[in-house]
Amino acid sequence: MNLKQLSQMLGLSQTTVSRALNGYPEVNRETRERVLKAVRETGYRPNKAAQRLATGKAGSIGLVMPMAAGHPSDLHFSEFLTGLGEEALKHDFHFVLTPADPNDEVGALKRLAASGNVDALFITYMRGHDPRLEMLKSLSIPFLVHGRSFGTEPDYPYLDIDNEAAFYDATKLLLQLGHKRFALLNGPIYLDFAIRRKKGVVTALAERGLTLDEAYVSHTAMTDEQGLFAMERILQLNERPTAILCSSTVLALGAVRAINQANLKLGEDISLIAHDDVLTLLKPENFTVPLTTTRSSLRAAGVRVAERLIGEIKQLETFPEQELWKAELIVRASTGVAPAE
Repeated sequence: MNLKQLSQMLGLSQTTVSRALNGYPEVNRETRERVLKAVRETGYRPNKAAQRLATGKAGSIGLVMPMAAGHPSDLHFSEFLTGLGEEALKHDFHFVLTPADPNDEVGALKRLAASGNVDALFITYMRGHDPRLEMLKSLSIPFLVHGRSFGTEPDYPYLDIDNEAAFYDATKLLLQLGHKRFALLNGPIYLDFAIRRKKGVVTALAERGLTLDEAYVSHTAMTDEQGLFAMERILQLNERPTAILCSSTVLALGAVRAINQANLKLGEDISLIAHDDVLTLLKPENFTVPLTTTRSSLRAAGVRVAERLIGEIKQLETFPEQELWKAELIVRASTGVAPAE
C-alpha cells in the first residue's frame, strides 16, 4: 500500500496523512490516532525518500563509533543502543553509525552533520574537557550528550546520572559499617563518569579524615578480565582493603573471582559495592553472594535520549535541556560490618 491508497482508504488528503505520520502538531489527536491505527492494520511503510523530500527530514539519528585495532568493544554501550533502538522503532527512525578513528571523532562528527543524512547527533563516552562539545555547539542541527564533561561549562544539552553522588553514598554506607581501608576499581581515567565517581569516594572519605591511596585505585577498561587483574594486584598489597567499589558489575565479576580465589568471604572478610547499569545478562542478585549496587538503567537512558532527540526533531513537545538522574542504592549481601582488626 502506498500513501495515495492509504489516504483514499481513510478519506483524508495525502498531506494530512503525511503530517499525521510525521507528528505535526496541527493534526488533531483523533486524526493522528486514526491514521496510526490504519498503518498498523495495513502494514503501510512510508517511502523514506519521498518523506524526506516532503518534510526535509532524514528520519535518522547520527552516532560516530570509534573503532581501531585493539579498541575494546563495550557491553555497556550495546545495552544503551538497545534502549535507543526501542524508542526509535516506535517513530520509524533510523540510526546512522559512522565508524571513525578514535583520534578523529571531531572530524567524523563534522562530516556526518554535513552529509545531510541525519537530523540530530548524540555523543557518549564523555571525557573531561571534551573537545567535541565546542564543535557540536557550532552546528545547526540538534545534539544531545549522554554524560557530561568534567571541567567544562555545562551549557549544552545532556542526560547523565549523578555519578559523584552515587559513589559518595556507596562510600558512606561502607564507612557506616566501620570500613577504613578502601579500594576503587574504576573505568578509564580520562572518562567523565570515572572522574566523578572517584571524586565521590574521595569526598566521603575526607569527611572522616581518611584518604584514598592511589595504590588501591585502578583505571581500566570495564571488563571482567581487568577486574580480576586489578583485584589480584590490590589483594597482594601490604594492607588488604576491606571495602571495594567497582564502577561496573562487569568489573565486579572479575573482582569477585579474585576474592574467591584468595579464600576470602564476600560480605564478611571484604565488602563490595558495584555500579549496576541493569545489564540484561549480568544481574547483581544472581552472583553467588548478591551484590550491593548503585543502580541506573543504561537501557532507560537510551530510550530517553531517543525520546528527546526525536521529540525535538518532530517538535512533539518541550523537553528539559539538562537531566541528572539519581542512582538508587540497593543493599544486598556483599556488604557487611568491617572485620575486626
